[in-house]
Amino acid sequence: MIQRPDPPLVLASASAARRAVLAAAGLSFTAEAAAVDEAAIKESARAEGIPAGEAATMLAEAKARRVARRAPDALVIGADQILVRGGAWFDKPADIAAARAQLLALRGETHELATALVCWRGGERVWGHVATPRLTMRAFSDAFLNAYLEAEGEAVLSSVGAYRLEGLGAHLFTAVEGEHAAVLGLPLLPLLGFLRGHGVLLG
Repeated sequence: MIQRPDPPLVLASASAARRAVLAAAGLSFTAEAAAVDEAAIKESARAEGIPAGEAATMLAEAKARRVARRAPDALVIGADQILVRGGAWFDKPADIAAARAQLLALRGETHELATALVCWRGGERVWGHVATPRLTMRAFSDAFLNAYLEAEGEAVLSSVGAYRLEGLGAHLFTAVEGEHAAVLGLPLLPLLGFLRGHGVLLG
């Protein structure tokens, strides 16, 4: 066993991609969705001129804190991600039409994914990290976009970028800079380093 049984790990997220990242690393954890008003937090951050990385941290911390109230003995991992291109923030598309418009806006451009992690234990924040992968989309054709959206369907609605890099979304890109797990929404290597230092994993 590389993971100690105490404290239990809880992922404060409903994201299938984040769960898959932790599971692939062999971690034992439970996942609980955190009901926070993400739109209000983002709106407040934008109004105050807060950078995307800090805003993503605010969201991740709100999620971790909310779930930690229900699991006071656990180490709770909160995560969030904001896509940024040219100063504009992108949210998860509401429908396929919105996904199409978003992908057209990103086509041929480089964008960043401000990806934040916050860990909460014993009523306080014990760690935080922000990774910022950079991704460059190729200038794909309209015909490809139509085929891509038809193949992916509503799966594109689960990501801030309207793509799943672990799936057909890989066909959209010419270059990706940064940890693959961070693109998926959970910077794994920094998290593992913290868990070792915190005594959750064997060093």
